[in-house]
Amino acid sequence: MKSEEGRETTELFTKLDTWDKDRRFVVSRVLKPEKDRAQLSFLEGDEFEYFYFVTNTELPSEKVVIAYEKRGNAENYIKEAKYDMAVGRLLLKSFWANEAIFQLMMLTYNLFLLFKMDFANGTEYRQQIKTFRLKYIFLAGKIIRTARSVIMKLSEKYPYREMYEQSFA
Repeated sequence: MKSEEGRETTELFTKLDTWDKDRRFVVSRVLKPEKDRAQLSFLEGDEFEYFYFVTNTELPSEKVVIAYEKRGNAENYIKEAKYDMAVGRLLLKSFWANEAIFQLMMLTYNLFLLFKMDFANGTEYRQQIKTFRLKYIFLAGKIIRTARSVIMKLSEKYPYREMYEQSFA
């Protein structure tokens, strides 16, 4: 069954050996972008990505795919906040102090996501905080103070200079 451009979904009911009843499987196949498709392939169907969901909902198969993709994105945000922002660690003995630090970490994470939405494109948009930090924060530069302004000088060969300048403009 075709839904959006380049995506097809179907469903089937089957019971695995260790299960006591049939389960609903929703299968989605998405056409890969032209650049990611193999030019020559021995395997048939290499131009598609396949996604499988086992569900007990009554939603139509297209809506199951959309709902589970949103949930997967939310799980990725949680994982990134937990591991890259160290949100899961208690730093102090006081509950209220930990809550304040947690709120500041989440504010920082949300500001980072907003920054990424506004200024990142393509591959930068998909990067996690660790990579972003290495490329745009931990960099060699020189701060020059004049009578009226503060200037940050970057290397002429800094590969991400354009995005950096765009974000400060």
